[in-house]
Amino acid sequence: MKKSKENSEHYIWGNNCTGWHLVKSASLSVIEELMPPNTQEKQHWHNNAQQFFRILKGKATFEIGNEIITVESGNGIHIQPKVPHRIRNDQTENLEFIVISVPPSHGDRFDESNT
Repeated sequence: MKKSKENSEHYIWGNNCTGWHLVKSASLSVIEELMPPNTQEKQHWHNNAQQFFRILKGKATFEIGNEIITVESGNGIHIQPKVPHRIRNDQTENLEFIVISVPPSHGDRFDESNT
């Protein structure tokens, strides 16, 4: 089936951030997300899931372990399981990206207690 935001399951998270499940299976998750300016997720980690974030529009700031990494549109970043991380949109425009998780990260997310 051809997939788009228009025919995919939609959800809202955080402070007015949105997502669309493009693929939601037992072995693979592909999500398109939009983060408004000056939003961020909680610092967290996944026990089993590795993730790849591909930035479609804007510039993302990632906190991965003790490192701050900026990823521009057209680029991506791979995050291994068990590594604390978060994505932020510190910019004045929307941030749009794809996140691929193998296996899916739902039910495999552990928020850091101090964030």
